[in-house]
Amino acid sequence: MTRADLGWSPFFMSQLEIEELETLTPARIATVHRDRVVGFSEIGPLELTLEPGLTTAAVGVGDWVLCAPEQHRLIRVLDRQTELTRGTEYHTGEKQLIAANLDTLFITSSCNNDFNPARLERYLALAHDAGITPVILLTKADQCDDPDSYIDQARVLGRNLEVVALDAKTGDVAGLLEPWCGKGQTVALAGSSGVGKTTIANALTGGNALTRDIREDDARGRHTTTGRSLHRMKTGGWLIDTPGMRGLGVAEVAFGIDATFPEISELGEACKFRDCDHETEPGCAVQAAIERGEIDPERLKRFKKLKRENQHATDTIAQARDRNRKLGKMIKSAVKKKGR
Repeated sequence: MTRADLGWSPFFMSQLEIEELETLTPARIATVHRDRVVGFSEIGPLELTLEPGLTTAAVGVGDWVLCAPEQHRLIRVLDRQTELTRGTEYHTGEKQLIAANLDTLFITSSCNNDFNPARLERYLALAHDAGITPVILLTKADQCDDPDSYIDQARVLGRNLEVVALDAKTGDVAGLLEPWCGKGQTVALAGSSGVGKTTIANALTGGNALTRDIREDDARGRHTTTGRSLHRMKTGGWLIDTPGMRGLGVAEVAFGIDATFPEISELGEACKFRDCDHETEPGCAVQAAIERGEIDPERLKRFKKLKRENQHATDTIAQARDRNRKLGKMIKSAVKKKGR
């Protein structure tokens, strides 16, 4: 495989010094383990340990790194073009990296009780904020009496939002998704457990990973994928499969939320008051649009809920980072005094 096959671009090339270009080898991270990583490169797969000062927590599937193959050492992680994260560990001041250097996020749901507009909007907010193209995949369309109703509900969640309904077991999945899966392109599959992500992954890659059926009583599935990993697709692109995520927090994604609800965020600029809560304030353009039937009031409720959650998480992360900075200064000061 060439670097171009792996998704290399001028964005990454511009980060290399001449000496690095002559002495080090670029590789793309395929899996991350506790104390090592595995990367794909022009010279084949490489199992790498990390330089002192680096931890695997700083490396994500899809990352481009520079390594010394003879020593099996990862030297440096290159800046990411995009990164998909979710807000989780607020007390640490860090967000959880899901995948790096994605072009497209396939947000997967089913045409059954799993379909949840609020959860889809969370994924859309994360994708929009990261500059990643979102595509909603609706599985089990063949098992539903009215799949068009699910398609219509999904399409109203964004402007020009691509929505694809498919039968992952018997349909031409690779053909339907080929526009996003060509040479050098990278996609990730995300969604709840049991919606068919592994079946889609198998169709795209030609693999045969274990799949598990959903529970009939609540349409929920059991986890099949237990870790993130990079796989080559039959169409020449790369797939990052992810475990099902039931908890999907948002943090520091204000832009992504506004991009997910453009009909609300844009009208907000026309409200009489800049800090309008879109409730009972006079001159509220959003409430006027609701009265005209132009905005779904349920969309407004979900918009406001995400905004509140994002603000709280963002503030909490900022406080945690501030505490960590102060603690770091105290430790450095103590070490310096001890050395005198």
